[in-house]
Amino acid sequence: MTAALKVGIAGLGTVGAALIAQVARQREALAARCGRAIEIVAVCARAKGKDRGVDLKKMKWFADPVALARAGDIDVFVELIGGAGDPAKGAIEAALASGKSVVTANKALLAKHGVKLAALAEKHHVALNFEAAVGGAIPIVKTLREGLAGNSFERIYGILNGTCNCILTQMEQDKMPFAECLKEAQRLGYAEADPSFDIEGHDTAQKLAILASLAFGTKADQSAIYVEGISSITPADLLAAEELGYRVKLLGVAVKTDKGIEQRVHPTMVRKDSAIAQVMGVTNAVTVDAAGINPLTLIGPGAGGAATASAVLSDIGDIARGVRTSPFGRPSALLKNVRKAPMQRHEGGYYIRLLARDKPGTAATIATRLAEQEISLESIVQRHPAHVDTDAKAGSVPVILITYATTEDAVRKALAAVGRDRVISGTPQVIRIEKN
Repeated sequence: MTAALKVGIAGLGTVGAALIAQVARQREALAARCGRAIEIVAVCARAKGKDRGVDLKKMKWFADPVALARAGDIDVFVELIGGAGDPAKGAIEAALASGKSVVTANKALLAKHGVKLAALAEKHHVALNFEAAVGGAIPIVKTLREGLAGNSFERIYGILNGTCNCILTQMEQDKMPFAECLKEAQRLGYAEADPSFDIEGHDTAQKLAILASLAFGTKADQSAIYVEGISSITPADLLAAEELGYRVKLLGVAVKTDKGIEQRVHPTMVRKDSAIAQVMGVTNAVTVDAAGINPLTLIGPGAGGAATASAVLSDIGDIARGVRTSPFGRPSALLKNVRKAPMQRHEGGYYIRLLARDKPGTAATIATRLAEQEISLESIVQRHPAHVDTDAKAGSVPVILITYATTEDAVRKALAAVGRDRVISGTPQVIRIEKN
């Protein structure tokens, strides 16, 4: 009988404890599915005496994750420490250099150092698996890397941050402003005390960098992504979206264009009848557009101990079965550099909300400036008194424009001209519309 696969875990937080419990609970099933037993034989964490709700008595304790990574009695090193640098980075490098396969849930590290780590794994002929780094329990990494390996990808986009989706859902359903919904999300534990990493789109950008690499063969590079958060979204925008047949989501989007791979994170309007528009609360979703098949949407829990541990264990199971593929779906030497695509080149429809001054000639001036940039309008809506915009000022009328496909550059130039004409109050709200 094949010897058991011996696993060492660095990091015993919520995910690490859930992983140990799941391995114990599924011991027989895992052996049957993988052709060999999976045993957790060593662990590493900051505090040895902390009660984590799992039995660690038979496991060897390490105070140093790098020492665990180099230990001769483990086959697989599982990194659940987090962070883009050391000790996680040093420990993974030590494990790979020692000829051990690695499983990690560390999106920050992969977005910054993923290509170098992949090259190190390939050099030593070991696996570097990271299903849990994107989308929690959603098997999107395997889908892109293995399940759809024969397809040519055109676009991948998704809801990759449960905190933002939770806030936008509550804003829409309870008609509450952003600040109040953020406080509620913090109270419920869905948002951090300092939520900026989530709400400003950076968490989504790290995950998108990984997905874009898998889909398009680019080097994972968070700095190549345009990032915009959700803090500017108001209940007025969500109400308008609902009336126009849309819903607002924070999306990470990577799309193949004639000018290269465009990568962006921003609030987006999606049709209410699309699959991704139905995803509410803390749930994540990813839609894949590939040549020859209809769009494929995967939906599931994007975070949490059990969901993340499930993805980690799936990666361990692949190693137990002897499955090893290039971490990013192709040899790291073939991954291409990607430059940040200027958003001015982006093409698509736009939602524009203006506070137009209530005086003669305002509408004609706005229409003229849009026409000068060859922007065609699909619809124009002037808000009625029953739909008062809380951002509106005395003497201003909320006006909502939906454009046909145009460029970001044209929209920005037109709005700049309208601003110079002094026929609007405040800053226009602009939300991109994603074609579904």
